[in-house]
Amino acid sequence: MKPLLILQTGSTYPALQRHYGDFPDWIRQGLGDQAPVTVVDARDGQPLLGAAGFSGVVITGSHHMVTDEAGWMRHLMHWLEATLQLAEAPPLLGICFGHQLLAHTLGGEVGDHPQGMEVGTVALRTTSAARGDPLLAAFCDQPWAQMMHRQSVLTAPAGVEVLASNGHGSCQAFRYGHGAWGCQFHPEFSADVTRAYLQAMRGQQLSDQQVDDLLPSVRECPQAGAVLAHFANQAVPAAA
Repeated sequence: MKPLLILQTGSTYPALQRHYGDFPDWIRQGLGDQAPVTVVDARDGQPLLGAAGFSGVVITGSHHMVTDEAGWMRHLMHWLEATLQLAEAPPLLGICFGHQLLAHTLGGEVGDHPQGMEVGTVALRTTSAARGDPLLAAFCDQPWAQMMHRQSVLTAPAGVEVLASNGHGSCQAFRYGHGAWGCQFHPEFSADVTRAYLQAMRGQQLSDQQVDDLLPSVRECPQAGAVLAHFANQAVPAAA
């Protein structure tokens, strides 16, 4: 069985990492045990493994910004372009930064949101296309998710199917073709991780009042979290 590939593009705060683990740990848990998992750090400058050797690919979130256009980001975008052109490309999921990088690779506009950050547990509006989507169909009945981002997909790429939006962003999730997805929300975040993020940002990106106002509304989002398991279910049959 081909493994699932997690491309790591960033890490959480050191204090959170010591207590909860890091992005790949949370994603691995959400994917379940349908297939073995390989983690590759996309930031280390080494050549990336060919996507054809994997049953599916997940690109993590990051504290980096897509508009930084670091060398490793450009390298990853070239890898994405090549992967999406494969005759039998494995299913691919970009989370937060990964969502934005995928959108940027496809020709969308990514940048700082004029309303600032979107953080905490937020409500989304799913589109009619999401009802029939293998990843987001169940999410439509309880469209709440954990958010933690400053930049957004400001303009969706041409040719994608937008699956979710809200008052903050018109492209909070999308599908490209039949097997590539981007989601701005964090299906790998638990409520505890989201609360820890808010506390870590207190006095930095967020004021005390903002954190105090946001914390009571944080709650578990099981349907959003299940997106990772649905993705694994899509990916593993493709490896057979």
